[in-house]
Amino acid sequence: MAGKSKAVHGLALALFVLPLALADVAAAQHREFTGKIDKVTENAVIVDSRMGDKLRFERTGETLVSGGSGEHRRASWADLERGDRVNVRWKLTDEPRKAYEVIVLPPRSE
Repeated sequence: MAGKSKAVHGLALALFVLPLALADVAAAQHREFTGKIDKVTENAVIVDSRMGDKLRFERTGETLVSGGSGEHRRASWADLERGDRVNVRWKLTDEPRKAYEVIVLPPRSE
């Protein structure tokens, strides 16, 4: 019976640790990048952060665009404009980077 008890405890520990390990792996792959659109084309967007980093993100067939308000409301890739402040969701493992979601943020009040 002692062997069976150890097996049950080992299984319980594995069931506890496995979801935590998988959550870390999944979370580590997703990233967000915030900045102003420097250039937008039919297939890509270049975003410039306030720290001087410029990243290029490829459009996918499933890229979601949302956000903005009033005259700055954006609902599709074609609505994006240079100067829009955006948050781009992408995966660390993608090469080249792919934009899975582009959220247009309200303009900063200077």
